[in-house]
Amino acid sequence: MGKIIALANQKGGVGKTTTTINLAASLATLEKSVLVIDADPQANASSGLGVDIKEVDCSIYECIIDHADIRDAIYTTDIDGLDIVPSHIDLVGAEIEMLKLSGREKVMSNLLAEIRDDYDYILIDCSPSLGLITVNALTAADSVIIPVQCEYFALEGISKLLNTIKIIKSKLNPKLEIEGFLLTMYDSRLRLARQIYDEVKRHFQELVFRSVIQRNVKLSESPSHGLPVILYDADSTGAKNHLNLAKEIIEKNKK
Repeated sequence: MGKIIALANQKGGVGKTTTTINLAASLATLEKSVLVIDADPQANASSGLGVDIKEVDCSIYECIIDHADIRDAIYTTDIDGLDIVPSHIDLVGAEIEMLKLSGREKVMSNLLAEIRDDYDYILIDCSPSLGLITVNALTAADSVIIPVQCEYFALEGISKLLNTIKIIKSKLNPKLEIEGFLLTMYDSRLRLARQIYDEVKRHFQELVFRSVIQRNVKLSESPSHGLPVILYDADSTGAKNHLNLAKEIIEKNKK
């Protein structure tokens, strides 16, 4: 049975999508079968994995709102074993349309139940909000990775997210756990980055991943080519960081 991991943080620009794309590609490189669910209307995970949004007939939006079969929304990527359910800008309005649905918090959970046995890992890229789509992702997930940017306001808003996770755990999804806090955009030359790492470590202890994602030019460039960094430049720091993260997650889930 596949493990469903949501990547969430209502703060924008912390590296959720970059981590989703590159963690998925790294897991697939390590011979795991992986599905990415792009649950962000900006659809950056879709384009970052080479999907032409204009060519997509069936996206996560059609699955949620029109009850389309999720298998019709699965697209393959350039990496063996890595598939994606793309997003669409229409997802912006989906939260309003979902208000009339009964059991609206569990729509995604029901969708993924049909296919979770087909994959080792299903990664959900959440939008930077704590709206109904993100609540759906957290209700469907077994665990959540929280990317934290190494900057001054890093811990701002995390308490809000943790509170949301706590509410979802008590009301909708008792099995939801925190997979880990992931430090992103880490620059070891900056004292501030090291201070933030120490602070996050002090707060969350063993929940912080040993792997950190360093600032890396190749990592920033690769999405514009529609490629994960491991295909764009396998020797880059960004590729190595994500490969280490993938190994750490596989190791953690063996236990």
